[in-house]
Amino acid sequence: MAELRNGDLARRTAHEILVMIQSGDIKPGDHLRSQLLADKFGVSRSPVRDAMHLLSDKGVLEQRRNRGFFATDKGPGRIAKLVQASSQNLEDQDVYRRIAEDWLTDAIDEEVTELFLQTRYDLTKAELKDILLRATREGWAERKKGYGWRFLPVAKTPEAFEQIYRLRMTIEPAAILEPTFTPDRKRLTELRDDQQRLLETDVEKLRLERLLNTGSDFHESLIQLSGNPFFHMSLVRANRMRRLLEYRAKLDADRLYSQCRQHIEIIDLLAAGELIEASYALKRHLQGALAKKTGSRRPDLVDF
Repeated sequence: MAELRNGDLARRTAHEILVMIQSGDIKPGDHLRSQLLADKFGVSRSPVRDAMHLLSDKGVLEQRRNRGFFATDKGPGRIAKLVQASSQNLEDQDVYRRIAEDWLTDAIDEEVTELFLQTRYDLTKAELKDILLRATREGWAERKKGYGWRFLPVAKTPEAFEQIYRLRMTIEPAAILEPTFTPDRKRLTELRDDQQRLLETDVEKLRLERLLNTGSDFHESLIQLSGNPFFHMSLVRANRMRRLLEYRAKLDADRLYSQCRQHIEIIDLLAAGELIEASYALKRHLQGALAKKTGSRRPDLVDF
């Protein structure tokens, strides 16, 4: 197989696909669609295709002529070993996190050129393009008019985290009580299945991005059901502002499982039409998260 053009990104994407297989999001026989995966991971289709070739070489995926890639049945033990190995390899290869860490610690300036980033992090143009695309999608980088890039303000302090959570405690429970709120049963079932899978998974083996994406998806999906796009836009922006610091977070598995159970409780209340009770439960859920973070002045804990 030819040398991959987007090495680090392809390996990271391959790892994410492995995690989806391990968690049951991708099942044996499923057809993997490159554009859907590219949208999910915030990259272009090129590293997704490279990742699928990597996994095909390992026998995890099967490439069928003129049909694309399909998941094989390698067994949970084999998948677990591959996830563990790729996770270890990525620890030293995730340039995205290195850039994020440098921005959080003020090791790089607010405004930079692509040449500066390529030189500092030893990247090709293609690799840098995908990293900046991901940073743009996650809300902490933007292209300057004319030339160069600008890194945007993010939540770097406990005070900023508290302000974000107080905003969320105001808008998320209120969104459930909007007259236009519609408890879409199909979407609620999908969200419940996501949470149940996490309860049945060893979360310490999952990549942090995976956990953060699942948590954000739960909250953003609920607020989207309000039918008020301004609630949804506000929450998406707030989540992006806290996302970078949580990439440095420490995982408390017991706490994460507790939050999953709380999510399921909220979903069940919504499915039963108990909107007022669901709103109160969601506010208690967010209050608990805020108390954990600000009580110990520790924003660096994974939150769901």
